[in-house]
Amino acid sequence: MMVGEAPGAEEDARGEPFVGQAGKLLDNMLAALDMNRRDNVYIANVLKCRPPGNRDPRPDEAAQCRGYLERQIELVSPALIVAVGRIAAQNLLGTDTALARLRGKVHALAPGGWPLVVTYHPAYLLRSPAEKRKAWQDLSFARQVYDRLQNGERVLP
Repeated sequence: MMVGEAPGAEEDARGEPFVGQAGKLLDNMLAALDMNRRDNVYIANVLKCRPPGNRDPRPDEAAQCRGYLERQIELVSPALIVAVGRIAAQNLLGTDTALARLRGKVHALAPGGWPLVVTYHPAYLLRSPAEKRKAWQDLSFARQVYDRLQNGERVLP
């Protein structure tokens, strides 16, 4: 399961997460891992509607949507959650730690202790293509964690 921050204008209009150029990049990133959103990746957002002016979601807005997101996670019951971008990672983990410091680790998402890893948002990668190498490292790490989980291994302490 991948979780982003909030729908942009096009996503909000279409009712589908990650469309447009960022969505195409995300689809290509998933394809490189032999995954796709139709068959084996569920995509959600922390916020369920677009914030005014496409600004970053405020903590109170994310809190209002948290129960809905937790129910999505419960229903999907993913082996692994990938937080896509700083806003999603910080909201899911309840921290203000920089994304760079959250990368490369398996975090436990409460409640339920779901394994979670963090990577860059595709829209950020479109603006900062030099960071794509780091995103590939993150996704490779996520795939390794996922494969370990599928083999019944523990990934959380």
